[in-house]
Amino acid sequence: MQELKHEIRAIYTDSTVTVYQAYTPAIGLPAAKSGRFPSSWKRERMTWIKPSFLWMMYRCGWGTKEGQEVVLAVEITRDGFEWALEHACLAHYEAGLHRDQDAWKNELRHAPARVQWDPERDLDLQPLGHRSLQLGLEGEATRRYADEWIVSITDVTELAHTIHEHVRNRDLEAARQLLPVERPYPVTDSLLAHLRY
Repeated sequence: MQELKHEIRAIYTDSTVTVYQAYTPAIGLPAAKSGRFPSSWKRERMTWIKPSFLWMMYRCGWGTKEGQEVVLAVEITRDGFEWALEHACLAHYEAGLHRDQDAWKNELRHAPARVQWDPERDLDLQPLGHRSLQLGLEGEATRRYADEWIVSITDVTELAHTIHEHVRNRDLEAARQLLPVERPYPVTDSLLAHLRY
């Protein structure tokens, strides 16, 4: 079966979905310990969440990039995740999807969430043919994320380092065995219609 160009793949349960973020130890470690972001976490900034483990590894260099040394698996409610998708705007203008540039800019200005579809990555962090969802939250969405949607926060930095070590040793099968199992996330076409191109 052919993979859809824009399809969300994630770890999920009946009520939750797991997304990934990476932070400095000053933010990531207390967040994992308490299950909530510390007061130093800036609510006024846009925060990006990613359902793809390997795209997160691409972004944070397997937890080695400065400021991204602690990799977090954040389990959030599906209701919250889907609210963000419903209220999101594409991060770029797309002819045929948006009426014109001004309409897109106006939508983007007022949307509490934005979506980018970036190439999914393989174990060598090389781009694949299908896209991976990046969901940016700001304003109301950031507050809801921090205060209402989070169910648990787990430090998965050691997992990232272990998989990376297997990749460096070219033991790709061992690396693959440790990867989180992400499945196509069930959404209605209408929920993503304004975000697919």
